[in-house]
Amino acid sequence: MFDNYQFTVREKFISYVQIDTQSDPQSKTFPSTEKQKTLGRLLVQELQQMGLADAHLDEQGYVYATIPANTGKQVPVICFCAHMDTAPDCTGTGVKPIIHHNYDGGDIVLPDDPTQVISPADHPYLRKKTGEDIITASGTTLLGADDKAGVAVIMDMANYLLTHPELKHGTIKILFTPDEEVGRGVDRIDLQKLGADFGYTLDGGERGSFEDETFSADAVTITFHGISAHPGYAKDKLVNAIKVASYFIDLLPKDAWSPETTEDRYGFVHPVHIQGIAEKVTVEFIIRDFYTHKLVAYENSLRDELEYALKKFPGAKADFVVKEQYRNMKEVLDNHPQVSEYAKEAITRAGVAVIEMSARGGTDGSRLSFMGLPCPNLFTGEMAFHGKHEYVSVQDMQKSVETIIHLAAIWEEKA
Repeated sequence: MFDNYQFTVREKFISYVQIDTQSDPQSKTFPSTEKQKTLGRLLVQELQQMGLADAHLDEQGYVYATIPANTGKQVPVICFCAHMDTAPDCTGTGVKPIIHHNYDGGDIVLPDDPTQVISPADHPYLRKKTGEDIITASGTTLLGADDKAGVAVIMDMANYLLTHPELKHGTIKILFTPDEEVGRGVDRIDLQKLGADFGYTLDGGERGSFEDETFSADAVTITFHGISAHPGYAKDKLVNAIKVASYFIDLLPKDAWSPETTEDRYGFVHPVHIQGIAEKVTVEFIIRDFYTHKLVAYENSLRDELEYALKKFPGAKADFVVKEQYRNMKEVLDNHPQVSEYAKEAITRAGVAVIEMSARGGTDGSRLSFMGLPCPNLFTGEMAFHGKHEYVSVQDMQKSVETIIHLAAIWEEKA
């Protein structure tokens, strides 16, 4: 089926990662950075060149396109989705992708900063990639495989379906989103215009991995209010909000709760941003767990620590605000078992062993599932994301392309 096919995913990926699309969590605009639209415009141009006349970039930064059905069957409309932005954690400006052909299994020293070494000792999955073609950045930026690997995979899938009309499929929708990395990826999506029944995000890691479960997530913002006074005359008057906030943060458990002390199915409470002055300080948290009801338990414990801290600083006050971010997609996907079953069958048809995983995070699919578009997550090969050691295997991306092509065919066969 793919013996004579010239995959385009590598070349597309190399092109896309050189476009800076880093999102900004502090921005009040949508998308959070205008530069994300630069990639969006390129994708629209390429999709139109393939023959998808309806491909377009809307003013919110979303790319929509349709691959028409080529079967007489009534097939559910399937959407493949990936996000265009890269994480704020590490710069995405000036990415210089490097292909390490026929990887020899040793350390990969990144040339623009030789202190940056991608070692199999630190990245066990890399041990399985000997003989494959590994793409990295040069040592001063992230790579952007999260999630431009997903974008490139979907683009190659479109190229295959449009050049192989003998493979029957229903209507396929393509969706590229901005701002996933800052939690706003589907805030302004037009699901009616998208018109899909089920979806799949392409935003997973190692070959064969399939995720139909994510964290449930809340955000908590605590604003500490002190009492301002001239420091020269502050005795018995000043209440320093910085000290109150610092005392409160120091109360957090040192060997539990946190991302650095938990794994597997354990959730966490994670302070991610703090700012302020003596009069007022704001601390932002993310709260995560696979079991939605546990979020409330974490938040109540956080309130208890807050009350304890405030008692130590008479006159200090605080506001405690909880905002729902997303919920575990499994709560929805369990009601649509065929969505997951077909995905696992497609992975198997691609000659890959299925690895069922639970994502210690969220995808656009987490929120899409609760918005009426059940949407698990599929592998692309992206690894060590959000940092300078990010890498991806070309062969993993090609297997991802094969998987979603098989998936399109399976939905048509089962209809």
